[in-house]
Amino acid sequence: MTSPNLVLVRHCQATGQEPDAPLTETGHQQAQTLADFLSDYPIDHVTTSEYLRARKSIEPFASISDLPVHTDLRLNERTLSYEPLENWQDVVRDSFDDLDLCAPGGESARKVLARAWAALNEIIAAGHSLPLVVTHGNLMALVLHSLDGTFGFEGWRSLSNPDVFLLSDFGTRRMAVNRIWQLS
Repeated sequence: MTSPNLVLVRHCQATGQEPDAPLTETGHQQAQTLADFLSDYPIDHVTTSEYLRARKSIEPFASISDLPVHTDLRLNERTLSYEPLENWQDVVRDSFDDLDLCAPGGESARKVLARAWAALNEIIAAGHSLPLVVTHGNLMALVLHSLDGTFGFEGWRSLSNPDVFLLSDFGTRRMAVNRIWQLS
């Protein structure tokens, strides 16, 4: 069995938060830059959230790598609430400390982590050499926080569009987190 390594990507800049929000012009340029950057890695599998911005962020890379793009709804962004929240950043911040915190109609961090890790563990267990997953900021930050407790609200705020992390297991049953995307 290969060492469980996974490339975790946050999508490029989009016009909004809706599932069908397209990339901005800058986002399309970022997707090309991301494709060039990722071409240095031996990625052999691509899975994204179902959201348009995630799929469009990785299409240029998938095209030049001749890889199909698989989608998994478990990688979709966290639903904070079905109603607009004035204090949405407070909910995000507090959910790093209280995994069961849940705004009306929303998902708790614990629920998001359960679905995210179910998807990630399936992808890792499939035996790919280096799979890549494209997802969203809050889900990504919660996954990173579950691996490194110091990656919390400020870590979430520091995420860029796009952003790229390598998750590696060195036999310790604990994954190491390394940011490999260089902000320009």
